[in-house]
Amino acid sequence: MKKIFYSFIFVVLLINNSFAQDKPIKSKDTDSESLSKEAPKAAHNQYKIYTLERDTIYIDTSLTIKSEYKYNYLRKDIFGLQQFTNEGQTYNTLFFGLNEFSALPEFGFTGKQFPYLQVKDINYYSVATPISELYFKTVMEQGQSVDALITVNTSEQFNFSVAYRGLRSLGKYINQLSSIGNFRFTTSYTSKNNRYSINSHFTGQDMLNGENGGITSIDDFESDDKDFKNRARLQVYLTDAKSFLKGKRLFIDHNFRINPKQSSNNLIINHQFNLENKFYEFNQKTLSTTLDNDTFQRFGTSYVSSNINDQTRYQRMYNKLGAIYQNTTLGEFQFFVEDFKYVYKYNKILILEDQTIPNQLSERLNAFGAQYSYQKNNWKGKFIYSKAISKQTFSTIEANLKYKLNDKNDFTFQYQNISSVPNNNYILHQSSYIDYNWKNNFENQKINKIQIDANTQWVNLSAQFSVLNDHLYFSNDATDDKFQLITPKQYNKSISYVSFKASKEIAYKKFGLDNTILYQNVSQEDDILNVPQLTARNTLYYTNYFFKKALYLQTGITANYFTKYYANDYNPVLGEFFVQNQTEIGNFPMLDFFVNARIRQARIFLKAEHFNSGMTGNKFYSAPNTPYRDFMIRFGLVWTFFQ
Repeated sequence: MKKIFYSFIFVVLLINNSFAQDKPIKSKDTDSESLSKEAPKAAHNQYKIYTLERDTIYIDTSLTIKSEYKYNYLRKDIFGLQQFTNEGQTYNTLFFGLNEFSALPEFGFTGKQFPYLQVKDINYYSVATPISELYFKTVMEQGQSVDALITVNTSEQFNFSVAYRGLRSLGKYINQLSSIGNFRFTTSYTSKNNRYSINSHFTGQDMLNGENGGITSIDDFESDDKDFKNRARLQVYLTDAKSFLKGKRLFIDHNFRINPKQSSNNLIINHQFNLENKFYEFNQKTLSTTLDNDTFQRFGTSYVSSNINDQTRYQRMYNKLGAIYQNTTLGEFQFFVEDFKYVYKYNKILILEDQTIPNQLSERLNAFGAQYSYQKNNWKGKFIYSKAISKQTFSTIEANLKYKLNDKNDFTFQYQNISSVPNNNYILHQSSYIDYNWKNNFENQKINKIQIDANTQWVNLSAQFSVLNDHLYFSNDATDDKFQLITPKQYNKSISYVSFKASKEIAYKKFGLDNTILYQNVSQEDDILNVPQLTARNTLYYTNYFFKKALYLQTGITANYFTKYYANDYNPVLGEFFVQNQTEIGNFPMLDFFVNARIRQARIFLKAEHFNSGMTGNKFYSAPNTPYRDFMIRFGLVWTFFQ
């Protein structure tokens, strides 16, 4: 109810703001002719969205095929991610290249963190007049998905934004509730002489999911029995288990120029601060599952007979202090030191026969590094080197070089060499389930990665090549697939991964065909890193204006597909995916029919999702024992208000 109330408050504010809005700004997009011909209050380039890295885009109210791809709960293109049945659940990763690596250890529980907004996901704004945006979309059952934003510049120098993303969806299967809230507040300030600037944000986030562990009988799901068309009649492994992740973060990034006036040579002091708390809980009242008159516990034996309540707490504080020498000809040279302190803990020490499981990990990691940035004419580059100066070793080498030939053609080369400290839950975990307790001493993961991107007027190409050493993963120690006894492991051999992705949008008159195809190949002695060899998305669509260009219409069909492979399975106790080599999924098309419209700044979306589900047989899955979504119709809108 709290998320619904917050969402309602934001909607009221947005509607109130809409009554006061003036004429819209003119957008440089394909359907800009539908906007008012009267002069706007401000130019479109005075409405900016920028990231922490100062990558800037302009607020866009157009309706393109990219708008259709981003119209989902995560508000981004999710090509390479396979959605679970209910909105707000986790995603299986089809495209290994989407994984990002950091030298510093993270909390873990990565399967729960897809909706969690990280530092890189927070946007900052600079707007000539106040702007509000409302995202709304229907869900599977009993709920809604809302994302609302208000941003204001009180002066040319100072901006703040307040936003809230709320989701509640009961789902079609037993014990599948999603209830998620993401609050964020950002502020930006630049002094009039540009000597001092700051970007800061606060986030408060919580993710509650019912965890049913998947269906117990694949045969019931795949049968033509009409009784099982009501998915709530399918038996699941867990009927009252749930997971809960919450976190709060205060982040500050600010710069101060030592010399009073901007010149060809500048000395700048930079400081970055990140204080974050996270909490993960797995709760399960009833431990036993009955299947074919056999009663068992899905996750093995436990210390308690009921009411499992595993809790993991985490706090991190990160400081980065740097000095930048800026020369208009040579570029920017930065030297910095990093201080990272974390505490990862449980409320008890566990004494076993063969080992003692401590109640916490606590460590302080320090590093020294340098960064060089260059941007001139058609070239843009950034090179980073950092290495630990503390007892725990880690290091990062990154290079990013971009050449822009013209407005339609650019080329990017990226190299990354990281020695990464293992995530905390690989090293330490405690649970009321006996097999889910460990204290490990793993080596750092070593990642070498090369990526080349070519965005051209003919086709967009991307190639990745990675070599992984001491790769960490989770796998199932049980020999019977009705049990999940998941433990972390480290692979002591090399894994080579290569991928090629090509995408091209072809337009002919009012028709368009957008194609993306991904090829992946892994060279390894054992099946540790499993990916589909081919993943594709193809969209055929039609666009046109109606009612004297007051309405812009977009309609078409999107086909998603990936070849069969041994997909990772999901474990709710750990909130992690694990490697399995018994069940293949894939080789089924997922067809969506959509009709989208744009009226001024309002974009309206209507979609028949997976409308071919009744034609291809019930053999569509997101993970072993976890079906993909059935056919359903969903609708919603994205509405931007310029005041």
